[in-house]
Amino acid sequence: MRPYGIEGKRDRRSKKVNKKVDKEKNVSEQPQPTDRRPARRAPAPAVSAPIETPAPVAGIGPSSPARFINREVSWLAFNTRVLDEAKNTRHPLLERLRFLSISASNLDEFYMVRVAGLVELVKAGVTSLSDDGLTPQQQLTEVEAEAAELMAEQQLVWAALHTELRKNGISLITEGDLSAADRDWLAARFMDQIFPVLTPLAVDPAHPFPFIPNLGFTIAAHLKSAEGKAMRALVPVPQKLERFVRLPDTGRKGNKTCRFIAIEAVIGLFWDRLFPGYTVLGGGAFRVIRDSDVEVEEEAEDLVRLFETLLRRRRRGSVVRLKCSASMPEDLRAFIAKALDVGTREPVIVEGLLGLVDLSQLIIDERPDLKFKPYTPRFPERVRDHGGDIFAAIRAKDILVHHPFETFDVVVQFVRQAAADPDVVAIKQTLYRTSKDSPIVAALIEAADAGKSVTAVVELKARFDEAANIKWARDMERAGVQVVYGFIELKTHAKLNLVVRREAGQLRTYAHVGTGNYHPVTARVYTDLSLFTADPAIVRDAAQVFNFITGYAEPGKLEKLAISPLSLRKRLLENIEEEIAHARAGRPAAIWAKMNSLVDALVIDALYKASQAGVKIDLIVRGICCLRPGVPGLSENIRVKSIVGRFLEHGRIVAFGNGHPMPSAKAKLYIASADWMPRNLDRRVEVLAPIENATVHQQILDQIMASYLKDEAQSWYLQPDGSYQRVEAPAGREPFSAHEYFMTNPSLSGRGKAKQAALATPLLPAKGNGA
Repeated sequence: MRPYGIEGKRDRRSKKVNKKVDKEKNVSEQPQPTDRRPARRAPAPAVSAPIETPAPVAGIGPSSPARFINREVSWLAFNTRVLDEAKNTRHPLLERLRFLSISASNLDEFYMVRVAGLVELVKAGVTSLSDDGLTPQQQLTEVEAEAAELMAEQQLVWAALHTELRKNGISLITEGDLSAADRDWLAARFMDQIFPVLTPLAVDPAHPFPFIPNLGFTIAAHLKSAEGKAMRALVPVPQKLERFVRLPDTGRKGNKTCRFIAIEAVIGLFWDRLFPGYTVLGGGAFRVIRDSDVEVEEEAEDLVRLFETLLRRRRRGSVVRLKCSASMPEDLRAFIAKALDVGTREPVIVEGLLGLVDLSQLIIDERPDLKFKPYTPRFPERVRDHGGDIFAAIRAKDILVHHPFETFDVVVQFVRQAAADPDVVAIKQTLYRTSKDSPIVAALIEAADAGKSVTAVVELKARFDEAANIKWARDMERAGVQVVYGFIELKTHAKLNLVVRREAGQLRTYAHVGTGNYHPVTARVYTDLSLFTADPAIVRDAAQVFNFITGYAEPGKLEKLAISPLSLRKRLLENIEEEIAHARAGRPAAIWAKMNSLVDALVIDALYKASQAGVKIDLIVRGICCLRPGVPGLSENIRVKSIVGRFLEHGRIVAFGNGHPMPSAKAKLYIASADWMPRNLDRRVEVLAPIENATVHQQILDQIMASYLKDEAQSWYLQPDGSYQRVEAPAGREPFSAHEYFMTNPSLSGRGKAKQAALATPLLPAKGNGA
C-alpha cells in the first residue's frame, strides 16, 4: 500500500441518501450566509516559526458555518502538500517522482470515493448543508475548481522533474527521439510481448461500445480504410501491461541513459498491425475513473457472499471522471463521453502526460543514489535483554515500539512466539488490513493447527482490501481459526491482540494495542505506536472489547480503555472540559494531539470553547483539518501543524496537561486507533488506551510529541484562511527533522539496561503553544 492515500470510507454514502445525510451532518435549515467564509488566498511564503499573530479573519463566530473548513477542500490542500514534496529539493530525485505519483493516485481515489459521493447526493437532489454551510452541488463546484488547479500543477511538476531526470540519465522519450535501431527493437518487442494481449475493437452497430473498467486506460482513434470507409476504433490497454516500455540503455557503463517510452506511443507506432489497411485520421488516449465505493445492506445474512457480489459491482460503478489527452479530436471525445454516460460532467482535457500515477514505474532499482538512503529499523534492546522472550520483557515493564524507527518484527514475533509457545492457550486478534503472505495470518493458522483457541476479527469493510481479507478469512477458517466479521453497521478499526498464557498454574494475559494496522509492509513507512502490556485492567478491558465484537456483549464500565462508538467521544470531551476548568481556575491548561484527520464538529466546537477559555492547544493533523485556527475570539489559542515527509504520519496521540505545564509527567496521555472524525467516533469500533507507565509516558510526550512540535524540515502551519505555510529553519542552519531524530536516537522504553548510559537520549524542549 502506498503512503499518503485516502483512508476510510466517505461519510455520506448509502442508498438512503437523505437519511444518511441527516444522521451524519449537522443539517441546517437556515439560508446559506452570503459571507460564509473568508476569501481563500494563495499559499503564503515559508515561515521560520509558527505565526504568533494570525492574519485577522472577520465575521467568524462560534455559531457561524465559516468556523469550519470544508472537508473536501481541506483534503485537496493536503494533497497539494504531498505534491509540494515533489518540488522539495531536500529529497532525492526519484523520491520526488514518487511523491508526484502518490499525489496523482490520491486524486484518483478522491474522485472514486469522495467526489463520487457528492455526485450521488447531487443526483438525488439533496440540498442539506455541510457543517461549513455548503450544499453538495456547491461543494462539487468548489472541488472541481480546486482539483483542476492541482492537476495543472502536477503537469508542471512533471515537466520540471523530467528535465532533471534527463540530466541524471533517465528519460521518457517520444517517437521523434527513436533511432532506426530503436524502431526495429520496438517492433520485435511489440509483436512478442504486447500484440498478443491487445484486443483491437471496432465500434459500430455490430460492435457496441465495450465496458471500460475503473482506471481503464484506452486508446481511441478515427480510422479510414483504403476504400474510404470511416470507422471508430478502441484499443483497451490491459492493466497487466507496463505503462512504460524500457528501451535498451545508451551510453557507456557509469554514464548510461535509461530510456522509456509510453505504451500508447508504442501502440501508435504499430497501429497498422492492429488494423491492417486503415490509416489514422485522429485519436488519443482516455482514462476512466468510476465510483468505487461499496454499500452494505444492513439485513445481509451472509456478509462474505455479499461483499464478493459488491466487489464485482465495484468495477462497473458509474463514471465520475473521464480524462482525455489533448490530442483527441473533439467529436471523438464527445462520442466517448456519451458512450460512457458521463452526463453533464465534461471530460477533463489533459495537456501533458495522462495517468501520472504510473510514473512510479520510472523509479528504477539501479539508481539508489537518487533515492532515500536505506534505513534499517532498530530492534528493542529490552527484548534482547530477555533473550528474545517478548513475554518476559512485557512482564518486566510495558514496552512501546515506535514504527518504523523500531521494527514491526516485534509485533510479528509477539504472535509467532504465542503460536509456538505450548503454554499459550488462546489468541485473539483484530485484522483490518494486512499484507500478502501475512506472517501474522500464518502465525494464527499455526496456532490453530497446534490446538490453541484462536479468534480472528476480520474487517471486510476495509476499503480496497476487501477481497484480500475474504481470502485470508477463508484460509484461517480452514485451519480452525474462529473467524468473526464483526458488525454489519460498524467497521472494526481497533488494533488489538490478546495472548492468554498459562504461568505457574494461573492464566496471565498479554496485550498489544496499536495505532496502525497489522501490516508488515506499510509498517516500514507508516509512523505508528505499538504498546505491549500485561496491565490487568487493560487486558480485562480488551477482552470485553473482543466480546463486544464477537457476541454483541456491550461492556458495562471499562476500567481504563475507551471505545467507539460507546465511550471514546465522551472520554475526549470530558478531558477537554477538565482542561477548560483548569484554565478558568488559573492553572496551566494545555492539549497536545496528533492524528490523521480532524473533522468532527462536536469535538472541534469543544476545542474552540477550550481556546476561548485560555487552553493552549497544539494539534498535529497530517491530512484533513476542518478546524480553523488563529481566529480572534474563537481559536487564537489553537495552532495546527501538518507534517508531510519521508514517512507517513499515522500514529494517534492525545495529551491533556491536567493542571500542569506541558510536557508533564502528570499529563493525561493516550494513544488510539481513531482519528477525530464522525465515522471513527460513531460508526467504528476503535480503542483509546491510557499511557501510565512512566518511561513510556516520557517517551511519547517528551520525546515523540516534543520532536513533532519542534520539527521544521517537513512541517506546515494551517492559517486562519485555510491556507498552509511551510516552516523553514532560520538561515545558516539545517532545519530540525523529527524523522531524522527518530532514526538516529534510540527510544526510551526500548533501551536495554546494559546500554542505558551509552544511549542516553536527549529529551527535546517542545515548541508547543505556550511551551
